[in-house]
Amino acid sequence: MMYPCTALGDIYRYIDADGVVHFTNTPTDEGYTLYLKEKRVGRVQTRTRRFKAGPDVYDNIILNAARAFGVDHALIKAVIHAESGFNPRAVSSKGARGLMQIMPRNNASLNISNPFDPSQNIMGGTRYLKRMLIRYNEKLALALAAYNAGPSAVDKYKNIPPYDETRTYVQKVMSLYSRYKSS
Repeated sequence: MMYPCTALGDIYRYIDADGVVHFTNTPTDEGYTLYLKEKRVGRVQTRTRRFKAGPDVYDNIILNAARAFGVDHALIKAVIHAESGFNPRAVSSKGARGLMQIMPRNNASLNISNPFDPSQNIMGGTRYLKRMLIRYNEKLALALAAYNAGPSAVDKYKNIPPYDETRTYVQKVMSLYSRYKSS
């Protein structure tokens, strides 16, 4: 005989740097966000999805950043999509935070006091992306590799570093960029 489950369990989601989605009922760090909330209604258990921002939620901020720094809004959106999946509370295993996954050591130079504030994060991340585009003479693949692995890695190899994560990241952002540019 089977008995109905009476335990409640919330489901948390984490999207890693490679875009792989992980689910758990026992989150291990701040990078996990509530994905499904299970609650009891009378004698019936129901699951409700937590609101998750989609690609259009931050369009006004993205457009402002694009104008301020001269970076294509579709590129900014692609980086946000690849970095955080539009989750403003995202924290990577390496400590990068927010929509554009800014490392804490870069906050001051990017005028970020709260990396979880979408406006500060997008403006700061776009400022950094523009710096990488300038540094690598508008060579997008190199700028994206530097955004992901750091400029010292790109400088060392004088190309996209031979890191699987970085190569996958560059391909993913380029694909997303093409998609957002055509929409």
